[in-house]
Amino acid sequence: MGPAAEAARPLAGGRALRRDSMTHPKIRPVEAMPVEIDGEQLIYLRDPLGYASQGVLLPPPAFFIVSLFDGQHSNLDVQEAFAQRFGEILPSDALSALIAQLDAHYYLEGERFASLERETRERFAASPVRPLAHADTCYSADEQRLRAQLAGFFTEAHGPGAPAPCRSERAPRAIIAPHIDLRAGGPCYAWAYREIAERSDAQVFVLLGTSHAGGSHPFIVTRKDFATPMGTVRTDEAFIDRLESAYGGELYRDEILHRNEHSLEFQALFLQYVLGGRRPFSIVPILVGPFHHLVTARRQPTDDPAVGTFVQALRRVMAEESRPVCLVAGVDFAHVGRKFGDAQGLDPGFLDWVESEDRALLGALEQADASGFFDLVAKDGDRRRICGLSPMYTLLATLGSARGRVLRYERSDDPQTQSAVSFASLAFD
Repeated sequence: MGPAAEAARPLAGGRALRRDSMTHPKIRPVEAMPVEIDGEQLIYLRDPLGYASQGVLLPPPAFFIVSLFDGQHSNLDVQEAFAQRFGEILPSDALSALIAQLDAHYYLEGERFASLERETRERFAASPVRPLAHADTCYSADEQRLRAQLAGFFTEAHGPGAPAPCRSERAPRAIIAPHIDLRAGGPCYAWAYREIAERSDAQVFVLLGTSHAGGSHPFIVTRKDFATPMGTVRTDEAFIDRLESAYGGELYRDEILHRNEHSLEFQALFLQYVLGGRRPFSIVPILVGPFHHLVTARRQPTDDPAVGTFVQALRRVMAEESRPVCLVAGVDFAHVGRKFGDAQGLDPGFLDWVESEDRALLGALEQADASGFFDLVAKDGDRRRICGLSPMYTLLATLGSARGRVLRYERSDDPQTQSAVSFASLAFD
C-alpha cells in the first residue's frame, strides 16, 4: 500500500462522516504520540481538553498531511508537499475525506468545533458542580467498586497499609501526590493520603494541580464543588474570596480548563475517601500553568510578578485563616522516551540517569528549597519534562521553611510507546 493509499485510510474508530470542504484546514492544539499496534507504527491523536470524545489513529503519511494543517497551507499546498515528500499524487478526494473526518471528530478549528466549544463552556459555567471527567476510565463510577479500588491501593504489595486511627503527631503542612492514572500509580497516592488519614487535622486543603492544557494565566481557580462517586467535595468560596482580594489578578479566565483536568480530580477522590464522613473539610482548587518561559530564561518564578504576587497572597490568606490548612500538589515527575520525543526508549542506562536526576530533585524537595528545586530543573532546560514543576515550585515557595520526607518513588514504564513516567509521594512538616 503506497503513501497516498495509506493517507486515505479511514480513521480508526470512525464512522460515516460529513464531507465538509475546507480550503485552509487548521488542526487544534492536540497531543500526538507514536504507538505500535500489531507491528504497525501509527500516530495517536488525543484532545487534552476533552472536546474530542475519542482519539484517532493515523498512519505516518496521514500524520504528515495533518502536520501541514496550520491554517496557512491550502489544500493545493498540502498536495504539493505530499508529492515532494512521497513522490506520489495525493488525490483531492482523499485529502477532503481526511479533512472531513478530522472535522467530524472535532480536531479542526472551524464552525463545527466553535459550536461545540460554545455549548460546552455554557454548560460548564451554568453547573454549580465540576462533574466527573474520568470515571469509568481511570476509576469506577460506582461508589462501592471505587471504595474497593481505593482500599486496594493501600493494602496491596507496594501500598503503605491501611490507615490506622488518627495519631497525635504533628500534622503535615503539605503533601505531594501523583496525578498519573490511578491504575498505574494508585499505591503511590496511598502513601501520601495515609499521612492525611492518620495525621492531618486540616479543614481546608489548597489543591495545586498541573494544568496540562496550559492557560493564559499561571493560576486558574474554580469555585465549583467537585463531584465524586462518594459524594460532593465542597469548594471553599470564602477562602477563594480572600485569595482573590489579596491577589488582585485574573484567576478565572481559563476556568474551563478545570472541566477535563485530572490532576485535581484524583486528589478530590482520595480526600473524600480518607476524610468523607469522618469530619468536614473543603478544598481550594487551583490549576497552575507552565513555567516554561521562566525555565528558558533561568529566572526564578517568584521574580515574575504574576507568580510572586500570587504566592505572597496565598501565604497571607493561609496565615490569616483560623482553620488548619494543608497544601496538596497533584504532580508527576519525569516524562521520557519516544512518546515524549526522545530518541531513547526504555534503555536501562537512560532510565538510570533519569532516576538519578529525579533523586536529586527529591533531595531539594526534602529541603523545601524552592530556588534549588527550580535550578535543578532549569539547568538542562527541563530535559526530563517535569510535569509538576509549577505546582511543586508554588507549594515550596508558599511553605517557606519546612522539612519534607519522601514516602515513595516509582516509575511507570510503557513498552508499547517505549516511554516512562516517574512520580512520588512526599509529606512536609
